Amino acid sequence: MGTTVSIELTPDRPDDELRALIADVCGWLHEVDARFSTYKADSEVCRFRRKEITHADLSPDMRHVLDACADLWRDTDGYFDAYATGPLDPSGYVKGWSVEVASARLLAKGSNSHYINAGGDIRMRGHHPDGGPWRVGIRHPWEADKVSWVLALTDGAVATSGTYERGDHVVNPRTGKPAQGLRSVTVVGPDLALADAYATAALAMGEPGIAWLAKRALDGYDSAVVTDDGRAFSSANLPAAV
Repeated sequence: MGTTVSIELTPDRPDDELRALIADVCGWLHEVDARFSTYKADSEVCRFRRKEITHADLSPDMRHVLDACADLWRDTDGYFDAYATGPLDPSGYVKGWSVEVASARLLAKGSNSHYINAGGDIRMRGHHPDGGPWRVGIRHPWEADKVSWVLALTDGAVATSGTYERGDHVVNPRTGKPAQGLRSVTVVGPDLALADAYATAALAMGEPGIAWLAKRALDGYDSAVVTDDGRAFSSANLPAAV
């Protein structure tokens, strides 16, 4: 996926069982990478791009991702667009979705307290091993050694999209040019797949994305935004620790 993934489990069982849980998550994430990579020529995405396979040949996971991307395109008025750069690229949905599924797999195996971080897209459940909530620092978009917010959650997802690390990697599909107006967008909610997609869509919208995000709070998705000129906005129920 072009990033590192860290997994933290509450040590509530023998080490060999914890290692087996982590191995299962890693296996799933490698499976996702092999299927959805836009760089590996033999991935399902690349084969679909080249029309070597048809929609009828697609795996259930691929069909789910395409359907979800279509729904998000509609729900974001076209700002979440898996075709924004031309060929199919569902990466803006896949990373968050794959970690959400990984968390569900851990939960199904009895791991009620865990924390998965995939390049800043985070899904946590339960409590930190010290007994308190999981704490997430949202990086300051100009000063890498500082944070803009510290969040505290026991069950939820945090996704951040910004231009400060990967540059102008999000395109405004209306103009075909790099998104402008917002430097950093963080979305907090119950589902990482949607939180990740909402953060990407809002970044693509630019400053109008702030008002669009405010409406998502009605569905349980809170947000924190920093504009290109340094202004900061956050929703009323953002789970800030400080």
